[in-house]
Amino acid sequence: MGERDREAVEGAYTMADRRWIPVRGAQGDHSRQAHADMPAGTYEREMSKEGFFGPAAFFHHRRPPTGWSDFQGPLRPRAFDLAALNEGAASPWNAPVVLRNAHVEIRFWNLAAPMPVLARNADGDQLLFVHSGTGELFCDFGRLAFAAGDYLYLPRGTMWRLSPEANAAVLMIECVGGHFTLPDKGMLGPTAVFDPAMLDTPEMDEAFRAHQDEPGAVSVHVKKRGQVSIVTYPYNPLDAVGWHGDLAPARINVSALRPVVSHRYHLPPSVHTTFVGERFVVCTFAPRPFETDPGALKVPFFHNNDDYDEVLFYHAGDFFSRDNIDAGMMTLHPSGFTHGPHPKALKSMLVQPKAATDEYAVMIDTRDPLDVGQAAEAVENLGYVDSWKTPG
Repeated sequence: MGERDREAVEGAYTMADRRWIPVRGAQGDHSRQAHADMPAGTYEREMSKEGFFGPAAFFHHRRPPTGWSDFQGPLRPRAFDLAALNEGAASPWNAPVVLRNAHVEIRFWNLAAPMPVLARNADGDQLLFVHSGTGELFCDFGRLAFAAGDYLYLPRGTMWRLSPEANAAVLMIECVGGHFTLPDKGMLGPTAVFDPAMLDTPEMDEAFRAHQDEPGAVSVHVKKRGQVSIVTYPYNPLDAVGWHGDLAPARINVSALRPVVSHRYHLPPSVHTTFVGERFVVCTFAPRPFETDPGALKVPFFHNNDDYDEVLFYHAGDFFSRDNIDAGMMTLHPSGFTHGPHPKALKSMLVQPKAATDEYAVMIDTRDPLDVGQAAEAVENLGYVDSWKTPG
């Protein structure tokens, strides 16, 4: 990501050139290293700027910072059971909107049969995360097979359709009016986390050519400025015989990711950034070894991230820092809300019974506040805010 991209993202996991007020101090009982060697019996909380990249203060509390007895108001954390949104939609633009703001739109789409139409997004790049199901993606560029755990990147303007073998559930993330790019991996080098050579592109193979020749009229549902236009052809417009260039859809599976880890320090979630949008990022939590240093935190640290709304979609595995969260659920932690591991995870704050995590999750951090769609409100777990209370 170049300097111009950084300015466009306006601080999305970058530390902008600012003359921060030059304060440095310490009081009372405190550690010298963040997220490690805390005073005995304390719980650390981080307050920071620019996500995890600006100035920060680290507090050591006698009790978990989420030990509230009551929580009222719009900052309450929210959880949605997207698996209950099981009504199928033939077009992705009919899939229910879960969360949105001016720069990102998140939908959850159940597709029970091959799309009878083609789709094209003229508003922005599209990222499809396949939560369940297998099948094929047909587009201008050819054919790509897909399976659970795949990210499918679709540049703005691509004509496409999905043909699942059975039911498929897809988390759709749109970069409204913008583009998806890869994060700047700095001194880790461009092949860290995943080598761009792992990105698969479509093939114009026999299966694609057979798809081109299917008889009958084909409609293309084009979305622009949030409205859908329908363009009908007397043939399948996916009739290209070849292409060349440096723009194309791409696929990568979460199993191909190799997370950055540290055995002595619990790294912030920003190190797991997979894609960068305009004023938001998409991160992926994949299995990794737990920290082994005796003094290092083995669970996410408490923090009140005052710059980003934080969204987590739980794909598969054992979500070790959360209680009563199952695959197919999504949580929203609004900017300004202090949060961290659930009480059950605090028992393993410094010692974990397993050697490694066993979870896959997609995190979307947005610079601007998100609005909740009606469909998400209908499947909300209103008791989620109480899940941090210490069991009686």
